[in-house]
Amino acid sequence: MLEIRYDDIVIRPLKEEDKYILAKWLSDPVVLQYYEGRDCPFTTKKVEEEFFRQSDEAVRCIFKFKGKEIGFVQYYPIDEEERDKYGYRQSKEVIYGTDQFIGETDYWNRGVGTILISALKKYLVGTLGADRLVMDPMVWNERAIRCYEKSGYKKIKILPKNELHEGVAHDAWLVEYFPAKDQRGT
Repeated sequence: MLEIRYDDIVIRPLKEEDKYILAKWLSDPVVLQYYEGRDCPFTTKKVEEEFFRQSDEAVRCIFKFKGKEIGFVQYYPIDEEERDKYGYRQSKEVIYGTDQFIGETDYWNRGVGTILISALKKYLVGTLGADRLVMDPMVWNERAIRCYEKSGYKKIKILPKNELHEGVAHDAWLVEYFPAKDQRGT
């Protein structure tokens, strides 16, 4: 992957020097309230372990808005465990999941997330050939869910006690984007 460009968004692969900005974002309690949890602040060492030393298929990226680095995104083909959990065990489709957050809180509630999700949809469906895209936001994260719905995702089902966050197992929504054949890449 080189760079994904869409509107005012540029998504680029993670670089070693990004560990410092990730540590900054992931030690901010305001960001951690929604991503990872305030009880799990990140040090630079923890960022290195969680974002740079993984052997999974996730492509980890920083994204910029109007030239400023403001957040993190990763995308990956969902694995067998997730296929089972989400109900796609028998499916032969190419299914990608994404995780993302805006680390610069001044950019929250400005429509940037919707632009980011649109860029990802276009790339994952149009370039990588994904048949379906999925995410699993916690049910209480209404701002994220609204963003995903504005971007064409639909709520499919509740995933009970899906994610441990701040010491509590929270329910999540399985949301999916399932493009029609004639809408690929939009």
